[in-house]
Amino acid sequence: MSKSYTKSLRRKKKIKHWAANVILIFMIIISVFPIAWMVISSLMTQGDLATGTLGTPNNWKNYIEMWQNINFFAYFKNSFIICSITTLLTLTIAVFAGYAVAKYKFPGSGAFGGTVLATQMIPGMMFLLPLYIMFIKIQENLGIKIVNTYTGVIVTYAAFFIPFSIWILRGFFATIPKELEEAARIDGCSKFEAFIKIILPISVTGIIATGIYIFLMAWDELLFAWILTTDISTQTIPVGIRLYVGNYQNRYDLMMAASVVTTIPILIIFFALQKKFISGMTAGAVKG
Repeated sequence: MSKSYTKSLRRKKKIKHWAANVILIFMIIISVFPIAWMVISSLMTQGDLATGTLGTPNNWKNYIEMWQNINFFAYFKNSFIICSITTLLTLTIAVFAGYAVAKYKFPGSGAFGGTVLATQMIPGMMFLLPLYIMFIKIQENLGIKIVNTYTGVIVTYAAFFIPFSIWILRGFFATIPKELEEAARIDGCSKFEAFIKIILPISVTGIIATGIYIFLMAWDELLFAWILTTDISTQTIPVGIRLYVGNYQNRYDLMMAASVVTTIPILIIFFALQKKFISGMTAGAVKG
């Protein structure tokens, strides 16, 4: 191989390397810019935002005024309660169901994965009106209040997140060698004991990754929360932020401040658990 050919290969590799870096930097800028603009806008005055004037972003009074104008803590509390219970409920069901689908054969088990994915292709808006009417009928005929309660929102979220969570955990459990469970059975464990003592500790990474996915999706959901909650006692943060648009003279500066406060807990959770989240999602993607 001649020196000129070797230099040509190195030059091509450098060009590809620099081109890849430029594209990566460009994509990072596109991804980070909305977040940066949200933070900057939260520190600007309403007049600057209305006129498009890029003033000095140092108006920290927006954060104080945000808490004073509306009971933002109530929205924060509602979101935390609803998202936490939804995550626990969904994970509990999805863990057992995902393991059963991955390890045991039953009629329809082969087509289960495709069926689950097919349900995710139906827009959620299609279920909104039938679901709301069903909740109203239950309330009228059985006296069980579901609309404007934690229970109604949690049940709705769990119903939407369980299928995809089962599919994620199914792929993760499929990567665990069957010999581990067989060894536990030889040592005297029942199937349930082997699952609790052996399989679950190994699956912590995948379960945490799925839990983060559920929590993030529930935290950001607006459509069903907007319809199913009509009182501050149950309304979530996305609903509270939406109220800023019309109820407070279109105060986009306060809305941006509320968005920043809303984003902080999610960033803390994600960066604290990002290694488990990434490793769990990639492990679950090996088999499906």
